Amino acid sequence: MTAGKPVWTTASFLLYAGGLTVLSAAIAALAYLTTQYGSGAYTGWALLILVVLYLIAHSFKRRDRWIAAGIFAFASVIAWGAFIGAAWSWFGWLHGSSFSGSPFHGFSVARLSLELLVLLAVFDDSRRFRFPFIASIGVVVGWLFVTDLVSNGGNWSAAVTLIVGLVYLLAGSASSKPSAFWLHLGAGATMGGAILYWIHSTDADWAIVSVAALVYVSLAYRLQRSSYAVWAFLGLIAASTHFTADWTTATLSFSSSAVNDFRGWVPSLVFAFTGFLLVALGLASRRRRS
Repeated sequence: MTAGKPVWTTASFLLYAGGLTVLSAAIAALAYLTTQYGSGAYTGWALLILVVLYLIAHSFKRRDRWIAAGIFAFASVIAWGAFIGAAWSWFGWLHGSSFSGSPFHGFSVARLSLELLVLLAVFDDSRRFRFPFIASIGVVVGWLFVTDLVSNGGNWSAAVTLIVGLVYLLAGSASSKPSAFWLHLGAGATMGGAILYWIHSTDADWAIVSVAALVYVSLAYRLQRSSYAVWAFLGLIAASTHFTADWTTATLSFSSSAVNDFRGWVPSLVFAFTGFLLVALGLASRRRRS
């Protein structure tokens, strides 16, 4: 059985919206219950929510309602992670200090095992339900697990993040499954995040970010994945915001004083240029087809 690809209709929107609303309610319930009960009782409540969501997913699967089943399977993976985290805390293996400071602070077997068990649940439920949305959890937790395993924050974590992004890019390019969308989305986010971690201060930095955005547009056309165009748009808007803030106000120095010169026309000019650049990049698609 191959993975299906949900089509955007009124029914599919309502199924996504309803299932994700149920997931939000479950998360809110867990947040409330953690303030009302001790670790053992809270773990029991987390297990109950997990079982209910998983039973609903299988109930829809037996009735051949694969989108509804997939949405609740997605929610059950989140509930599985919450349950494992609660159990590990109850056993005394996982502490709040494990997540303090950098998300990759120190080496924690409990934290790594939590991430690994969530990944196993993603693989198992992806096989059972063939629902591409579940892969989004795997993309996020996969990056988290690898980066947590081999780095401890800072520049090395950014370098590992960039490598993970390149792996996602290659894996997504080699796959024709609907879940490849999430690999490409994760690739754009991780590679772009690493670049922004290193360069985000000077005009030269943001010029490089703008060039990277143009590379993303090229990837979007070459791979036919519009998610890279979305990341490119966000990068160009961020660069435009930086240049606007930097160029709108200038300090003019005289022999005995300094005067601030406010250039109110700069924001309109910068963002108009960005807008026309985006239009030109969009029109490039017609030229490529011709």
